[in-house]
Amino acid sequence: MGKLDDLRRVAGDNVDESMGVGRTIRRDLPAAPPGGAPARWQGVAKSRNAAEVPVDRIGPDPDQPRDDFDADALARLAESLRTRGQLQPIRVRWDESAGRYIIVCGERRWRAARMAGLATVTAIIADEPLGPGELLALQLVENALREDLKPIEQARAFRALMDRNDWTVSQVARELAIDHSNVSRALALLDLPAAVQDQVERGALPPATAYEVSKLADPAAQAEVAARVVAEGLSRADTVAAVRQVVHGARRSKGRGETKGKGRKVTSRTLRTPDGYRVTVEHRKGVEPPAILAALLAAVDQIKAELGDGTADAA
Repeated sequence: MGKLDDLRRVAGDNVDESMGVGRTIRRDLPAAPPGGAPARWQGVAKSRNAAEVPVDRIGPDPDQPRDDFDADALARLAESLRTRGQLQPIRVRWDESAGRYIIVCGERRWRAARMAGLATVTAIIADEPLGPGELLALQLVENALREDLKPIEQARAFRALMDRNDWTVSQVARELAIDHSNVSRALALLDLPAAVQDQVERGALPPATAYEVSKLADPAAQAEVAARVVAEGLSRADTVAAVRQVVHGARRSKGRGETKGKGRKVTSRTLRTPDGYRVTVEHRKGVEPPAILAALLAAVDQIKAELGDGTADAA
C-alpha cells in the first residue's frame, strides 16, 4: 500500500529531523551564479502545506493510540518550546464536521505548546483524506519512534490495526517495520487479567516478565504468579522457573486425579521490600496469601510489643 509507505516514510523522516539525524551544516556551497537564485535556495522547494495554525483551532484525535502523557515530560517540552521555539512541525487534517484541525501526529508538541502559552504552532496540513487504518498506522509509527507507548497501549494499538485492516500479526510487523515476535509478545499482554495489566502499566511488572506469565492458561494462576514476581522482585529467569513449576504441578495433579491430592505445596515464601529487606515466611503445611498475611500481622504485633517493652524499660 503505497500511501501508507509514504506516510511511514514521512513519519520516519520527521523523527530523524527531530533527533538531528543526517543534519549537517554545509560550508562549501558554491556561490550563486550571476543572475541566478541565491545559493541557499538552489535545489530547495518550499512546502505548500506548512502553516502557522492557532493552537485553539486544533484538537486531539479521540482515536489516537496514546491516552496517557507524562506531566513532567510535557513540562520539559513546554519549557523547550518557550526558550528554543518549535523545532518540528506537527501534522494535522481538517475535520469539516468538527470545524477544526485534528492532530495526526504531534499531540505531545501541541499539548506542550498550550502549556507554554504559544498562540500558534507550525503544522503540516494533510490535504488528502486518510482512511482509519492508515491514520492509526501513521500515529502508531510516530509514537513508537518518538516516545514508546506504554506496553498495554501499544498492544491495544496493534490489536486495533489488526481489527480495522483485517491484518495478521505478520502484516502488522511488516507494515510497521518491526519484529514479528515483538507484536506477538505485546498482544499476549491483552490476555492477562486486568489487575495484572495494571501492574504492567504502572511499571511494577516488566512487559517481558509479564509475557512469561501470560503462558499460563489459568487467569488465577497468572494473577498469583504476577503477585509473586512483584512482591519478591523475581527476575525474568525466576519467573520462567515459577511458571514452569506451576505447569508441572498442574500436570502432576491432573495425572493423579482430583481425589489423589494436589501437587507439592509451597512451604516457603520470601518477600523483598523496596528498601532492600527480605522477609521469609515458612510453614510445613504450605504458605498461601491469606496465611502469609495473618503471619505477618502476628509478627507486627510481636514487634510492637517488643518496642513497647523497650520503651517502658528505658523510662
